[in-house]
Amino acid sequence: VVQRIEERLSALGNIVACNDHVALVHPDIDRETEDVISDVLGVEVFRQTVAGQALVGSYSKFTNQGGMVHPRTTVEDIEELSSLLQVPLVAGTVNRGSDVLGGALVVNDWTAFVGLDTTSTEVSVIESIFKLSTRGTATGQSSIVTDMRSSLIDQLS
Repeated sequence: VVQRIEERLSALGNIVACNDHVALVHPDIDRETEDVISDVLGVEVFRQTVAGQALVGSYSKFTNQGGMVHPRTTVEDIEELSSLLQVPLVAGTVNRGSDVLGGALVVNDWTAFVGLDTTSTEVSVIESIFKLSTRGTATGQSSIVTDMRSSLIDQLS
């Protein structure tokens, strides 16, 4: 189902973060838009900020497996959000310390794509919190991930 939204906050990717069950939205979003998001996506919608930032889609990313939030999110806020979302959360960065997660991270329950400047430590945290490295074979990596890594290493070397 596709539905047009008439919203003054038009960059929905910056103001909405969701998984299959819950959506976090900008606190100033129209009530009508909130209802459309709930109906079309079939999720429970909560008006929320992340580390004092209203752009929840830019400063948080989460799936059904886990999530990452702005690095300055307090421990209390992380625990509250984790309880609300019912997934484990961690504070982190992408692209060598960028706190704008939405600018360099696309993730779902099976894979993640990150910006080119993302460090190996950041990738490791992302794989861990989103439980991406434990899927697939007995070694903990799917053949697709292994092939993609080999291909990327070949291209960059």
